[in-house]
Amino acid sequence: MTTSNDDDSRPLLDPAAVEQAIRDEGYLLPDPPEPVAAYVPCQRAGSMLFVSGQLPFTAGQLLAKGLVDTEVDDEHAREAARQCTLNALAIVKRHLGGDWSRLRQVVRVGCFVAATPEFTGHSLVANGASDLLVDVFGERGRHARAAVGVSSLPLGAAVEVEFLFDVR
Repeated sequence: MTTSNDDDSRPLLDPAAVEQAIRDEGYLLPDPPEPVAAYVPCQRAGSMLFVSGQLPFTAGQLLAKGLVDTEVDDEHAREAARQCTLNALAIVKRHLGGDWSRLRQVVRVGCFVAATPEFTGHSLVANGASDLLVDVFGERGRHARAAVGVSSLPLGAAVEVEFLFDVR
């Protein structure tokens, strides 16, 4: 099934309901993280909002560091992907001025997993991000996705996730 938001007749998201859904999942949005290198947190082109790859920072520290399968287990890596998603949502919220009604759709998620060559559960790690987006936004949270294994990530992070949103 494909969707088009050229003529999006769905009701607007209720900002309070989005915030409640995040709390219902047991999370609070952090302050938007600052870039760790020479890039901007997000960039808008037309209705597309590209969010730079997010590392699993929480309280200024990486939640998961090292290779998945030897130094980080699957569940911890999934939690790291959820933290990347919370960081991205904090950036989106700031960009939208706190008005979640301006978000039409999560379009795409790209999840990068620093893992051993033998590890094959990249998609399960990425589910940490995907499931959270669907739990918070419902059908608007369903998205296209890539889950890719890599030999290393910035600062030794176990997971990095990038996002594409359709916004008003």
